[in-house]
Amino acid sequence: MSLTTLITGANRGIGLALTHACLRRDDQVIACCRDPYHAQQLHKLAEIYPKLAIHQLDVSEPEEYQQLKEALAGTPIDWLIANAGLYGPPEQALGQTDYFAWQQVLAVNTLAPLRLVETFMDNLLAGEAKSIVVISSVMGSISENHQGGHYLYRSSKAALNAVLRSLALDLANQGVKAYAMHPGWVKTDMGGQAAPLEVEDAASTLLLTLERLDAASSGKFITYDGQQLPW
Repeated sequence: MSLTTLITGANRGIGLALTHACLRRDDQVIACCRDPYHAQQLHKLAEIYPKLAIHQLDVSEPEEYQQLKEALAGTPIDWLIANAGLYGPPEQALGQTDYFAWQQVLAVNTLAPLRLVETFMDNLLAGEAKSIVVISSVMGSISENHQGGHYLYRSSKAALNAVLRSLALDLANQGVKAYAMHPGWVKTDMGGQAAPLEVEDAASTLLLTLERLDAASSGKFITYDGQQLPW
């Protein structure tokens, strides 16, 4: 069955790889990014896959959600994947906190996924799969924090996990499933070249894992290969 998947931050990294993986399984993909005009890799995919639609969405700009909502009116969405993310400045040790940057990181990593769900709830309920995925990180796990530091990024992902858990509980009676996914340490602009995972492999494995998940896994924090993480 062909599904419709909306992905934010789809122009690079894990978002681009997820876009390609969804297209390969014959999904209709709504690829959203801040600057579609310069999203060259997405446009190359669009030349190959007619089921790819590219839309502008800066997830930190509230008015752009409304514009996209109007463009997608009446379109059922099966998978809503909140992938767009921001690490923030490299210096995140105690005593180096950039509080303005922290607000930006929280706006993209924590507030934006909830705004995405609230904006496209009607589309999601009209879909068959009714699934929400937020791309989190093991760095958002409080139990797995054994090194400290990274205050901005860690806190934004821990807060995202809390948002996801509430979404899963609040929407369960409407048949909606919600998952927080750790994509692994991948070779992207954010992950760096020292990362052990190729982004295409991580995205393909993550997608296969999602296909196996059911309502019993909703509200859980899961790795790209299906292992449950502690909060």
